[in-house]
Amino acid sequence: MSKHIDSQLKAPGMGGTAGSAIGETKRHYEDEYGWTDTPGYKDYNVENDGKGMFWAGVENPDEPDYLKRTSCTDLPFWVENGDAPPPQYEEAISPEILAALAYQHMQLPDTKVTLAPEANTKVNLPTWAWLDKAVFDEVQATAALNVPGFNIQATTTARPVSLKLEPGTEDAVTYPASGECVLNADDSIGEPYAKGKADETPPCGIRYLRSSGDGTYKLRATITWDINWTGSGGAGGDLPNGTFGNEQAVTVQEIQAVNR
Repeated sequence: MSKHIDSQLKAPGMGGTAGSAIGETKRHYEDEYGWTDTPGYKDYNVENDGKGMFWAGVENPDEPDYLKRTSCTDLPFWVENGDAPPPQYEEAISPEILAALAYQHMQLPDTKVTLAPEANTKVNLPTWAWLDKAVFDEVQATAALNVPGFNIQATTTARPVSLKLEPGTEDAVTYPASGECVLNADDSIGEPYAKGKADETPPCGIRYLRSSGDGTYKLRATITWDINWTGSGGAGGDLPNGTFGNEQAVTVQEIQAVNR
């Protein structure tokens, strides 16, 4: 860290206010120069080597929001082994931050629903839709920080709670009318089609009222995932729901009548 500060001081054009600020930073770590709630250090706290470590902000390269990615501007600060970071450092790593990081790296299944008929259906013939329970089940991811004297972790769990169907045309009816199929008592969504149900109304599905002609309708299926987390020390809570969608091509044909 001292080499980095020295190189900044020697950089071309590093004078005036910028140079003074870097000089104060050097004094902060070498000569115990501090501010309110921010004590200084003597010789980079070398006398406490092995009893703790400096913590510093690091950008998350996967954060798309530039302002958020560059918002951690606190100077490196010392944390004793076994202690939590001081409360004024709100962006210091915590179980909740680890939970969000785990969610960011969570691998959720592609949003593709099972249809019956699968891709080719007929006008006015109900198309059943459901999620395969073997694929769309709870998904978990864990993130952890394990350094000398400090060990925290968080596990984030995603669970599908609803399926939204958008037929891709106004000439269609959805089941239910809202197009949103909610979780069943057995944690499934929708109901698989079975032989003998051709005359029944699906609890989750679509009925197209007009042929797609020479093309297809773009059925959009959107799954909402409920996100929650648990972490070290009994911490836990909810994260914003995740909503992920995908389009599937559906061919709708007229029923051909045969006159004898």
